[in-house]
Amino acid sequence: MTIILGCDHGGFNLKNEVIKYFNNKNVDYKDMGTYSSQSVDYPLIAFNTAKEVMKLNTKGILFCGSGLGMAIAANKIKGVRAVCVSDAYMAILSREHNDANILCLGERILGINAALYIIETWLNTPFLEGRHKKRVQMLNEFP
Repeated sequence: MTIILGCDHGGFNLKNEVIKYFNNKNVDYKDMGTYSSQSVDYPLIAFNTAKEVMKLNTKGILFCGSGLGMAIAANKIKGVRAVCVSDAYMAILSREHNDANILCLGERILGINAALYIIETWLNTPFLEGRHKKRVQMLNEFP
């Protein structure tokens, strides 16, 4: 599985640390930018990353200062279930109950070790389906 990554200037350093980690762990990823710490408009990065997640039917991770703006923007793309989390328990629930396909993290909120733990937890937590499947389907079918 290829993980689609995107960030704005506020999440640039955290994204780069995650890329180093992914390279060391041989995790396949695609970097959708931004590629510097110069100010950019986060909605464009979120939209492009979310569209790529949907196109490839994979998962994505977005980074900004708080994670909040990226989540709001990514959720504008049909089929995306982007979540902003700040701990591993929220990451688990977002996968088990909501089948979240984009994780949004805040560089100003999380240290690198916490972010990596959340990412590993999120990537390795399966969707439980069961009663949750119907609810996720309702989300996907909403206009």
